[in-house]
Amino acid sequence: MERACLCARVCEQFKGQDIVVLDVTKITPLFDYFIITTANNQRQAHAIAEEIRVLMKQDHANRRNIEGKDSNWILGDYGDVVLHIFTDDARGLYDLERLWGDAPQLDWQSHKPADSQ
Repeated sequence: MERACLCARVCEQFKGQDIVVLDVTKITPLFDYFIITTANNQRQAHAIAEEIRVLMKQDHANRRNIEGKDSNWILGDYGDVVLHIFTDDARGLYDLERLWGDAPQLDWQSHKPADSQ
């Protein structure tokens, strides 16, 4: 959960919009959290993806895979955390929040990092 909230904060710092963290721990054994955000353009999407890659590497969570670097949906797989960065049109088209509608949304904004508690 710490990593998911940290990724959401990076999305916010890089001006990602409509940031959502879904807790999918009870729905699938493949991963624990989805971070979903919207970028205004590909340059912003790449900046968010790269900053999260650096941050996760520092936390010893290397990216396993990245998909869609030249498309309207970048997916970064960090094992238990999966990052989705969409353009506005793509987010509406794929509508992951509806598709994973059984997953509760995490209140990442009020979650305090472990080292600040």
